[in-house]
Amino acid sequence: MNVIEITDIVKSYRRGSQRIRVLEHISLTIANGEFLSLMGPSGSGKSTLLNLIAGLDQADSGSIRIGGTEISTLSETGLAAWRAGRVGFIFQFYNLIPVLTAYENIELPLMLTSLSKKARHAHVITALSLVSLQDRMDHYPRQLSGGQQQRVAIARAVVTDPTILVADEPTGDLDRQSAEDVLELMDQLCTQLGKTSVMVTHDPRAASRAHTLKYLEKGVLSDAPQAAVSECLQT
Repeated sequence: MNVIEITDIVKSYRRGSQRIRVLEHISLTIANGEFLSLMGPSGSGKSTLLNLIAGLDQADSGSIRIGGTEISTLSETGLAAWRAGRVGFIFQFYNLIPVLTAYENIELPLMLTSLSKKARHAHVITALSLVSLQDRMDHYPRQLSGGQQQRVAIARAVVTDPTILVADEPTGDLDRQSAEDVLELMDQLCTQLGKTSVMVTHDPRAASRAHTLKYLEKGVLSDAPQAAVSECLQT
Protein backbone atom coordinates (compact mmCIF):
# COMPACT_ATOMS: atom_id res chain seq x y z
CA MET A 1 0.00 0.00 0.00
CA ASN A 2 1.27 3.46 -0.89
CA VAL A 3 1.44 5.80 2.10
CA ILE A 4 2.73 8.80 0.14
CA GLU A 5 1.27 9.68 -3.26
CA ILE A 6 2.66 12.80 -4.96
CA THR A 7 1.18 13.78 -8.30
CA ASP A 8 2.46 16.47 -10.68
CA ILE A 9 3.82 18.81 -8.00
CA VAL A 10 5.17 22.19 -9.08
CA LYS A 11 6.87 24.57 -6.64
CA SER A 12 8.47 27.97 -7.18
CA TYR A 13 9.71 30.86 -5.06
CA ARG A 14 9.73 34.56 -5.76
CA ARG A 15 13.08 36.33 -5.77
CA GLY A 16 12.51 40.03 -6.29
CA SER A 17 10.52 40.36 -9.49
CA GLN A 18 11.51 36.87 -10.64
CA ARG A 19 9.76 33.58 -9.96
CA ILE A 20 12.28 30.74 -9.61
CA ARG A 21 10.97 27.25 -10.38
CA VAL A 22 12.31 24.76 -7.81
CA LEU A 23 10.33 21.58 -8.54
CA GLU A 24 9.11 20.59 -11.99
CA HIS A 25 6.05 18.31 -12.19
CA ILE A 26 7.20 15.82 -9.54
CA SER A 27 5.31 12.55 -9.18
CA LEU A 28 6.31 9.91 -6.63
CA THR A 29 4.78 7.05 -4.64
CA ILE A 30 6.26 5.63 -1.45
CA ALA A 31 5.00 2.39 0.04
CA ASN A 32 4.26 1.59 3.66
CA GLY A 33 7.50 0.69 5.45
CA GLU A 34 9.72 2.03 2.68
CA PHE A 35 12.95 3.87 3.44
CA LEU A 36 13.60 6.33 0.59
CA SER A 37 16.67 8.49 0.13
CA LEU A 38 16.74 11.70 -1.91
CA MET A 39 20.10 12.70 -3.35
CA GLY A 40 21.21 15.48 -5.66
CA PRO A 41 23.40 18.59 -5.80
CA SER A 42 22.85 21.56 -3.50
CA GLY A 43 19.95 23.68 -4.69
CA SER A 44 18.30 20.81 -6.55
CA GLY A 45 15.09 20.98 -4.52
CA LYS A 46 15.61 18.08 -2.10
CA SER A 47 14.77 19.98 1.08
CA THR A 48 11.89 21.72 -0.67
CA LEU A 49 10.35 18.36 -1.59
CA LEU A 50 10.94 17.08 1.94
CA ASN A 51 9.19 20.15 3.38
CA LEU A 52 6.21 19.62 1.08
CA ILE A 53 5.90 16.00 2.17
CA ALA A 54 6.12 17.10 5.83
CA GLY A 55 3.45 19.75 5.39
CA LEU A 56 5.87 22.58 6.21
CA ASP A 57 5.28 24.23 2.84
CA GLN A 58 2.65 24.09 0.11
CA ALA A 59 3.06 23.47 -3.61
CA ASP A 60 1.93 25.84 -6.35
CA SER A 61 -0.03 23.01 -7.97
CA GLY A 62 -0.41 19.25 -7.88
CA SER A 63 -1.51 16.78 -5.23
CA ILE A 64 0.11 15.34 -2.11
CA ARG A 65 -1.82 12.55 -0.40
CA ILE A 66 -0.35 10.98 2.74
CA GLY A 67 -2.06 8.19 4.62
CA GLY A 68 -5.25 8.95 2.72
CA THR A 69 -5.24 12.68 3.56
CA GLU A 70 -4.95 15.25 0.78
CA ILE A 71 -2.62 17.66 2.59
CA SER A 72 -2.29 20.08 -0.33
CA THR A 73 -5.83 21.34 0.38
CA LEU A 74 -5.48 21.76 4.15
CA SER A 75 -5.46 25.20 5.77
CA GLU A 76 -2.46 26.36 7.83
CA THR A 77 -4.31 25.36 10.99
CA GLY A 78 -5.27 22.03 9.49
CA LEU A 79 -1.70 21.38 8.39
CA ALA A 80 -0.34 22.14 11.86
CA ALA A 81 -2.77 19.68 13.44
CA TRP A 82 -1.96 17.07 10.80
CA ARG A 83 1.82 17.45 11.29
CA ALA A 84 1.52 17.08 15.06
CA GLY A 85 0.00 13.63 14.78
CA ARG A 86 1.35 12.28 11.50
CA VAL A 87 4.95 13.45 11.00
CA GLY A 88 8.13 12.75 12.93
CA PHE A 89 11.07 15.07 12.24
CA ILE A 90 14.78 14.15 12.43
CA PHE A 91 17.26 17.00 11.93
CA GLN A 92 21.00 17.16 11.27
CA PHE A 93 21.74 19.09 14.47
CA TYR A 94 19.25 17.21 16.70
CA ASN A 95 17.30 20.34 17.80
CA LEU A 96 17.17 19.16 21.39
CA ILE A 97 16.36 21.68 24.11
CA PRO A 98 19.51 22.01 26.28
CA VAL A 99 17.69 22.62 29.58
CA LEU A 100 15.52 19.51 29.23
CA THR A 101 16.60 15.93 29.92
CA ALA A 102 16.43 13.23 27.27
CA TYR A 103 13.13 12.09 28.80
CA GLU A 104 11.70 15.61 28.75
CA ASN A 105 12.83 16.25 25.17
CA ILE A 106 11.10 13.07 24.01
CA GLU A 107 7.95 13.89 25.99
CA LEU A 108 7.68 17.38 24.48
CA PRO A 109 5.52 16.48 21.41
CA LEU A 110 3.11 14.60 23.67
CA MET A 111 2.44 17.76 25.69
CA LEU A 112 0.33 18.95 22.75
CA THR A 113 -1.93 15.91 23.03
CA SER A 114 -4.70 15.00 25.46
CA LEU A 115 -2.73 12.06 26.87
CA SER A 116 -2.54 11.75 30.65
CA LYS A 117 0.81 11.98 32.43
CA LYS A 118 0.78 8.19 32.92
CA ALA A 119 0.10 7.58 29.23
CA ARG A 120 2.82 10.04 28.21
CA HIS A 121 5.26 8.23 30.49
CA ALA A 122 4.44 4.89 28.84
CA HIS A 123 4.98 6.37 25.37
CA VAL A 124 8.32 7.92 26.34
CA ILE A 125 9.62 4.71 27.93
CA THR A 126 8.65 2.76 24.80
CA ALA A 127 10.46 5.30 22.59
CA LEU A 128 13.55 5.20 24.82
CA SER A 129 13.62 1.40 24.62
CA LEU A 130 13.43 1.55 20.80
CA VAL A 131 16.64 3.60 20.71
CA SER A 132 18.28 1.73 23.65
CA LEU A 133 18.68 4.81 25.86
CA GLN A 134 16.65 3.92 28.95
CA ASP A 135 19.77 4.40 31.06
CA ARG A 136 20.27 7.94 29.70
CA MET A 137 16.76 9.29 30.23
CA ASP A 138 17.83 11.72 32.97
CA HIS A 139 20.86 13.04 31.07
CA TYR A 140 20.91 16.48 29.46
CA PRO A 141 22.00 16.86 25.82
CA ARG A 142 25.44 18.18 26.87
CA GLN A 143 26.00 14.90 28.74
CA LEU A 144 25.35 12.79 25.62
CA SER A 145 27.48 12.02 22.58
CA GLY A 146 26.39 13.18 19.15
CA GLY A 147 25.11 9.71 18.30
CA GLN A 148 23.15 9.50 21.55
CA GLN A 149 21.63 12.94 20.95
CA GLN A 150 20.47 11.87 17.51
CA ARG A 151 18.92 8.72 18.98
CA VAL A 152 17.05 10.92 21.47
CA ALA A 153 15.89 12.99 18.49
CA ILE A 154 14.69 9.82 16.75
CA ALA A 155 12.84 8.75 19.89
CA ARG A 156 11.18 12.17 19.98
CA ALA A 157 10.23 11.73 16.31
CA VAL A 158 8.53 8.36 16.85
CA VAL A 159 6.95 8.94 20.28
CA THR A 160 3.66 10.14 18.73
CA ASP A 161 3.52 7.05 16.47
CA PRO A 162 3.61 9.14 13.26
CA THR A 163 2.62 7.95 9.80
CA ILE A 164 5.90 9.12 8.26
CA LEU A 165 9.40 10.12 9.32
CA VAL A 166 11.26 12.88 7.48
CA ALA A 167 15.00 13.19 7.98
CA ASP A 168 17.17 16.06 6.71
CA GLU A 169 20.85 15.02 6.68
CA PRO A 170 20.42 12.96 9.89
CA THR A 171 24.03 11.71 9.85
CA GLY A 172 25.67 14.94 8.67
CA ASP A 173 27.08 15.83 12.11
CA LEU A 174 28.05 12.31 13.21
CA ASP A 175 31.21 10.22 13.09
CA ARG A 176 31.07 7.14 10.89
CA GLN A 177 30.17 4.61 13.59
CA SER A 178 27.47 6.82 15.11
CA ALA A 179 26.09 7.41 11.62
CA GLU A 180 25.94 3.65 10.99
CA ASP A 181 24.11 3.14 14.28
CA VAL A 182 21.53 5.82 13.42
CA LEU A 183 20.98 4.43 9.91
CA GLU A 184 20.58 0.92 11.30
CA LEU A 185 17.97 2.25 13.71
CA MET A 186 16.10 4.02 10.90
CA ASP A 187 16.14 0.84 8.83
CA GLN A 188 14.72 -1.14 11.76
CA LEU A 189 11.94 1.41 12.24
CA CYS A 190 10.92 0.81 8.64
CA THR A 191 11.40 -2.95 8.34
CA GLN A 192 10.26 -3.98 11.82
CA LEU A 193 7.73 -1.29 12.79
CA GLY A 194 6.47 -0.38 9.32
CA LYS A 195 7.41 3.29 9.51
CA THR A 196 7.77 5.09 6.19
CA SER A 197 10.88 7.29 6.02
CA VAL A 198 12.10 9.92 3.57
CA MET A 199 15.70 11.03 4.02
CA VAL A 200 17.64 13.83 2.31
CA THR A 201 21.39 13.23 2.27
CA HIS A 202 24.58 14.14 0.43
CA ASP A 203 26.35 11.09 1.86
CA PRO A 204 26.50 8.04 -0.46
CA ARG A 205 27.04 5.75 2.53
CA ALA A 206 23.84 6.97 4.14
CA ALA A 207 21.95 6.76 0.85
CA SER A 208 23.08 3.16 0.37
CA ARG A 209 21.20 2.12 3.52
CA ALA A 210 17.85 3.23 2.12
CA HIS A 211 15.60 0.77 0.29
CA THR A 212 15.01 3.17 -2.62
CA LEU A 213 17.23 5.91 -4.04
CA LYS A 214 15.88 8.87 -6.01
CA TYR A 215 17.81 11.74 -7.55
CA LEU A 216 16.85 15.40 -7.90
CA GLU A 217 18.60 17.77 -10.25
CA LYS A 218 17.33 21.17 -11.38
CA GLY A 219 13.95 20.33 -9.90
CA VAL A 220 13.49 17.12 -11.90
CA LEU A 221 13.11 13.79 -10.08
CA SER A 222 14.50 10.58 -11.52
CA ASP A 223 15.93 7.24 -10.53
CA ALA A 224 19.49 7.69 -9.34
CA PRO A 225 22.02 7.81 -12.19
CA GLN A 226 24.28 4.78 -12.40
CA ALA A 227 27.30 6.75 -11.17
CA ALA A 228 25.49 7.65 -7.95
CA VAL A 229 24.32 4.04 -7.46
CA SER A 230 27.86 2.73 -8.03
CA GLU A 231 29.29 5.21 -5.53
CA CYS A 232 26.78 4.04 -2.92
CA LEU A 233 27.50 0.37 -3.57
CA GLN A 234 31.25 0.94 -3.21
CA THR A 235 30.97 2.57 0.24
